[in-house]
Amino acid sequence: MSTAGTIAISVSTAPGWIGPTEMCEHKGVGHPDSLCDGAVEAAARALCRAYLDAYGVIQHFNLDKALLIGGISAPKFGGGQLLRPMRLLVSGPVTELSSAKAEVIVESAIREYFRDHLGTIGCEIEIEPILRPSAPNLRRVTGTQTIPLSNDTSFGVGYAPLSNLEMAVLSSAQLLRSSEFKAAFNVAGHDFKIMGSRLDASRHLTIALAFVDRYVSGVKEYFALKERIASYLAERIQPACEIAINTLDDLGAHDESGVYLTVTGLSAEHGDDGQVGRGNRVNGLITPYRPMSLEATAGKNPAAHVGKLYNVLAHQLAARILTDVADLDMVVVRLLSGIGRPIDQPQLVAINVVAEDRLTTVEHDHIREIARQQLADLPTLVKELATGTLPVF
Repeated sequence: MSTAGTIAISVSTAPGWIGPTEMCEHKGVGHPDSLCDGAVEAAARALCRAYLDAYGVIQHFNLDKALLIGGISAPKFGGGQLLRPMRLLVSGPVTELSSAKAEVIVESAIREYFRDHLGTIGCEIEIEPILRPSAPNLRRVTGTQTIPLSNDTSFGVGYAPLSNLEMAVLSSAQLLRSSEFKAAFNVAGHDFKIMGSRLDASRHLTIALAFVDRYVSGVKEYFALKERIASYLAERIQPACEIAINTLDDLGAHDESGVYLTVTGLSAEHGDDGQVGRGNRVNGLITPYRPMSLEATAGKNPAAHVGKLYNVLAHQLAARILTDVADLDMVVVRLLSGIGRPIDQPQLVAINVVAEDRLTTVEHDHIREIARQQLADLPTLVKELATGTLPVF
C-alpha cells in the first residue's frame, strides 16, 4: 500500500466555483498544438513498446518538446495548392536501443499517427527527430525499481464534475470528429477550435473550422455551407448553445481572401505554428476558471514522469471521490511529487471538497483510503498510458 507523505482534506460548505461567467476551450485534432501533442504521444508509446521488447521494462526518455512550423499555401475555390510543406521538429532525451535507432522509431510512429488521423494530408508534413542520450542520473528513475522514481518535482491537478458549458464544448468536439458529421460535410477540415462562454444561463460557442477549398465552388456556397453546419450543430449539441462559426469572415467577400479557406483543412498550412503543451489538458479542455497544471502531458514518460501521471491521476481520483462519497458538489485534487521519490509516494495529496454539510470522520477516512488505493494502483495506470488506452489531451 502507498505511503503518501500527507493526505490533507479540506471542506468548504460554500457553493461551488460556478459564478455568473465562465469560459473554456477545446482544440481539435488538426489544430497545430494538438498535432504536436498527438505526434509526441504516439512516439512515446512506440518507444515504450520498443523498451518493453528490448529490456522488459520502460527505460528513461521524454519527448514532450516539439514545434510545428507552418507552411505556405494558396487556397482557391475548387482546389488550390500547398507551396511549402509544414515541418515538425521533435526534441528529447532517450535511452538508445541496440535493436533499432530511436529516431527511426519516433519518426515512423509520428508518420503513422498523421496518416491515421489526417489521411493523405499527413504525408505533407516533414518530420525531424532531434534526439540525444538521457542524463545518467535520470536513467536511475526507471529500469530497475518495481515502482519507478519520480522524474521531476511537479504537481498534477484534477477536478470533478464538469460544468454544463464544459460538457457542451466536449460534446461539440465529439460531434465535429464524428463520421456522421464528416459524411454530411466533407468540406470541414480536421482543424477546429471551440471556445465556450457563459453569461449566467446563456451559453455561446465560437468555432473556428477550416474549410477545404476543393469542396467549395465560391463565396456564396461557402456561406451557405457555414450556415448549414451551424444549424446542424445547434440541433445536436447538448446542453443547448448559441453557435458562431468563423467570425473573421468578411460578409462582403468576393474571393478566397475574405473567408477561412484551406487546401489541406489545416491552419498550419499557412503560417500557423504549434507547440506541445499549449493545447488541451488531460480532460480535453483548457479551463481558465478551474485549477489546472501547465505541464505538457503528451510525450512524457508514462512510467516515471509525474507531470503526466499525476495530472491523469488527479482527475481520476476526483471523479472517484465524487462517485463514492455521498452529497458532494465538487472535488479538486492536487498531487505534489518529489524527484527521486517512488511515484506512489507523493509529498502531498491535497483534496478539497465542496459539500452542503461538514464531513464526518468516517467520510474523511474513506476519502483517504480511496487516495491510497488509487496510488497503489499506479502500475495499472502506467500500463494504460503506455499502451494509449487513456487519452492525455
